[in-house]
Amino acid sequence: MRLAGRLLAAVAAVVGLVALFLALIAATDGSGSGFVAWSAAVGIAVLAALWRGRRRSWQGRLVPFLPVLVAAALTLSVCVPTVSTTRRHPADLSFVTTEHWRLSTGSRVAVYHYPPTGNSPRHRVPLVYLNGGPVRGISVLDHRFLQQLAGQGYDVYAYEQAGGGRSDLLPMDQYSITRSVHDLGAFVDKLGKGHADVLGFSSGAIVLTRALADPATAAHLHRAVIAEPGPMDGPTARIAGHKGRPSARGIAPAMTGPRSTHVPRYGVAFGLMRLGLLSPDSGLVGQAEGANAFTAADLGSDTASAYCARDAHRIPVEDTKQNFSFSAAASLRIQQTIEDSPSLAPQLKRSRTPAMLMIAECSSQIRQWETTVLADNPAIQRTQYMPGVGHHMWNGLGDNDQRAAAVITAFLQDKPAPLPDYPTRADIPAFLHDHK
Repeated sequence: MRLAGRLLAAVAAVVGLVALFLALIAATDGSGSGFVAWSAAVGIAVLAALWRGRRRSWQGRLVPFLPVLVAAALTLSVCVPTVSTTRRHPADLSFVTTEHWRLSTGSRVAVYHYPPTGNSPRHRVPLVYLNGGPVRGISVLDHRFLQQLAGQGYDVYAYEQAGGGRSDLLPMDQYSITRSVHDLGAFVDKLGKGHADVLGFSSGAIVLTRALADPATAAHLHRAVIAEPGPMDGPTARIAGHKGRPSARGIAPAMTGPRSTHVPRYGVAFGLMRLGLLSPDSGLVGQAEGANAFTAADLGSDTASAYCARDAHRIPVEDTKQNFSFSAAASLRIQQTIEDSPSLAPQLKRSRTPAMLMIAECSSQIRQWETTVLADNPAIQRTQYMPGVGHHMWNGLGDNDQRAAAVITAFLQDKPAPLPDYPTRADIPAFLHDHK
């Protein structure tokens, strides 16, 4: 009993010291790669151990230091990088050339160009793709879809937003949804082809929606396809609501591969950032190191949530290990600027750029995020409710790519829609009531 009591006391001491260290990490915002918090926690622990052993023999005075040594070793692992602290960009893809463009905003972005191929008529207006993330590389799965659109005569351009993929990093305080919108306008302007059609997916759809509300950027846009948007502003982000039909989240097999979150340093850093206890530009893990460390497996069930429940056991591999890139810190920073922004509705109501909204049946997005865009943008000419697909609507399964391409190209060419115009603005109350 005495031995068990001593062991429990030692374990409690270790846990308490680790908790103190984590509290100091949050209080100091990870200063000095965590060494400021570590030094303070170890210093406090040493003083406590000296006080506890002050009336013991010299052998007895060493006993209180055992929990201190164990806790010091555990917490020190949070302070030591295990990947390069200098940004390591993914290697170039074998099937498309990576160009780097310096935009007028100062961003240097990686650009991919798919010239029109096939026997289809060539389309005069270029098509620009904005991927999701928000600070994430374009997946191989998306590249394949862009190749398919080029095969239908479209001159397709895509760029990875600043900080994502092979694009250069920005100082953390320069990431914002406003910067993303200005980068889009600068990119289309640099194309030098007048107007451009833009396909925005997920967080890319947020950038596109806000671009439609910005007259200077909207002046560069010919037509806009808003696919599965997230919240466009602070008021929308605070809306509570339901999602689409059940997704594969929680029922798909767990993603395999190494996880940075299994490493104490990155598990603590990303966990505290997600809880809002560390700022995205904290001193614990630098932006470059965090982007180098983050893996596809760290996304966990987020990937499964982009597919219908019926597809849980056949979710495709979206990307390769060599191509995957995601900056969690920069993404959180941009999301914060969206949540802190005022209502976009007054500006969006003045939009005149023809637009289409795409909604997935098994969407993992809050429905009200999508219907708010429809309600507030009078220039949305049609809505296409895509049956049988999740958030990632073009995913290589069955004929999903072909159906998504048919919807997009019909709108860009101003041809009849392959699906009913649903939901319309008048349908929104019933659409939400029926939990579609």
